[in-house]
Amino acid sequence: MFLSASLNFERQKLADFLRKCSKGLLIGQGLKAHAALEKMGFNSDLMLSNDLIDMYAKCGRVDIAAQVFDKMPDRNVVSWTSLMSGCLRNGDAFGALSLFLAMWGAEVRPNEYTLSTAVKACWSAGSVESGSQVHAVCVKTGFDVVSVVGNSIIDMYAKCGRVEDAARLFDAFPEKNAICYNVMIAGYASEENGHKAVILFRDMRVKGIVSDEFSYASVLKAVGCVGAVRQGAQVHASLIVEGFPISGKKIVAGALIDLYVKCGCVREAREVFEQCEEKSVVSWTTLILGYAQNGSVAEAMECFRQLMESGVEIDGFVISSLMGVFADLALVDQGKQTHCYAMKLPFGLDLSVCNSVVDMYLKCGLVEEAERHFDEMPVKNVISWTVMITGYGKHGIGESAVRLFDRMQSENVQPDEVSYLAVLSACSHSGLVKDSQNIFFKLCLDRHVKPKIEHYACVVDSLGRAGRLQEARNLIDSMPFRPNAGIWQTLLSACKVHGNVEMGREVGNILLDSDGENSVNYVMLSNIFANAGYWKDAEKVREIAKTKGLKKVAGRSWVEIDKKVHIFFGGDDTHPLTPEIHAVLEELEKKMKEESGYTHMVQYALHDVEEESKAANLKAHSEKLALGLALICHGLEEGGDMIRIFKNLRVCGDCHEFIKGVSKILKKVFLVRDSNRFHKFENGLCSCKDYW
Repeated sequence: MFLSASLNFERQKLADFLRKCSKGLLIGQGLKAHAALEKMGFNSDLMLSNDLIDMYAKCGRVDIAAQVFDKMPDRNVVSWTSLMSGCLRNGDAFGALSLFLAMWGAEVRPNEYTLSTAVKACWSAGSVESGSQVHAVCVKTGFDVVSVVGNSIIDMYAKCGRVEDAARLFDAFPEKNAICYNVMIAGYASEENGHKAVILFRDMRVKGIVSDEFSYASVLKAVGCVGAVRQGAQVHASLIVEGFPISGKKIVAGALIDLYVKCGCVREAREVFEQCEEKSVVSWTTLILGYAQNGSVAEAMECFRQLMESGVEIDGFVISSLMGVFADLALVDQGKQTHCYAMKLPFGLDLSVCNSVVDMYLKCGLVEEAERHFDEMPVKNVISWTVMITGYGKHGIGESAVRLFDRMQSENVQPDEVSYLAVLSACSHSGLVKDSQNIFFKLCLDRHVKPKIEHYACVVDSLGRAGRLQEARNLIDSMPFRPNAGIWQTLLSACKVHGNVEMGREVGNILLDSDGENSVNYVMLSNIFANAGYWKDAEKVREIAKTKGLKKVAGRSWVEIDKKVHIFFGGDDTHPLTPEIHAVLEELEKKMKEESGYTHMVQYALHDVEEESKAANLKAHSEKLALGLALICHGLEEGGDMIRIFKNLRVCGDCHEFIKGVSKILKKVFLVRDSNRFHKFENGLCSCKDYW
């Protein structure tokens, strides 16, 4: 009896110690306990074996946990559930589901924790079908109404994109707790349904269910996604009224910062940030991106400098995010500085960072620099190849894009739908109709990827550019799915270029019926009529748009000079050098008239191809103003460095002709990036071959 009591005492000590190792992730201590356990003859003890599985699984050693499991003479539901949880925790969702199936074969019946783990494994594996099957098991066994299981099922459907199914189960759930509400609110947040998330949040509070940090974070994320700053501010106010410790709750503070940044309220975001007791790298990154996206580049760089000096560990995500902003705004100097900084850090060669670097150089117009870094990458994934192919396409180097696409496949990298889209787009930008058709044929035969409407649109664009409008129309009619507005706009643009009024009228009417709230459709159709001299038809289309109250997005262009970004809108007269800019433009226009007979393409003043302000006249288009400032600062002498200008919309036809003329008389090279592609102007010609 004494020996038995002594062994029981040692057994309990070992169990307590293993649970402490499990909680503290003390793998070294756990290994010693395991050795002692075997030495004392407890290697067949069910309770201690379960504790070993749990300890090894939580410490990331699922392989050893599985060895313990395999050697057990007897297993119970805890044994199976512990190993399933370990697999799931360490990213092996399919392993967890395989164990779940084997458990049924061993005739061990699951408990609520087993079923909850199996449901989580289904959404982690992205298999809603398997989740539905496990859900059916839960219903049969009666566990679906148990809180831990029901919450997991609702969460699974929401995370797998079936939010309506999740809502149906939520409504029918007998006893809803805070976790249940949090799961459903998070589900609405994931599909950016801020309205329903707020309603549910209010319902939760009306019923007296205490909101926790996850409730607040989820509802803030939901309203932030739809830019509902007023509702977000109300949630913020309730946090303050209730005395919720925002400053000490990183998840809530981060959600508030993200909300205000997404709504363009960077000052409010900064105020919340400054109140945080512990500033996370995510909060720093969100604030930096907020400044940059709102045009406050200097503040973004200063904030980045403060982050570097704060002692907070910077990771590849921060650098990649920042690089993405510099790429979108074409801030090459800041991009280069950040790249140099990244190279000094351990993660400087991380794949995500390298991909962002290549993307940044391409979007800033430095193709050779991007090529060099691409070739030097120690490892490439499908994203790396796709970024480079996309860049070639945007620069009109379609042949290089096709060659790289072929090389990618020869190196056994399987293209995905984005890769196909990138190379097909490159073909359309460069007029490579045959290559476009061949690649599209390959896509249709690829068992890994299915063609989508965007792929069809690229081929339609290629055919349209070549003037093969009827073939393009036939391809649209043959698609296995219904055409969307985007593909009709592609065909309408081709009708405009080739002056096909008959097809343009037909396609335009389809667009106005299906996408009647988009001002771009009215502008394009109006221009087709105007260019053909059908003034009454053009005016009629414009009047319809005016009656609907449709507004155009203001065109803006920017140029970086001495590390400072200068932004211009159409008709802008706020720049201090405005008189000098107009004087330079007048001088250039006079020279072009004398040398080449240049005249304004007035149709672009009356029926602008893109979203320029109606009041803006041709001489004050934003890209011309940016060009004028660049020439003032760089000088009007012939030659010199390439001048880069960027625009948020497509460059207008008159400005396109104007910059071509300037490149010829000044023997300068201009690189203009618009919303669609790059235009390299050199010696009176453009790389787009006058089709964009």
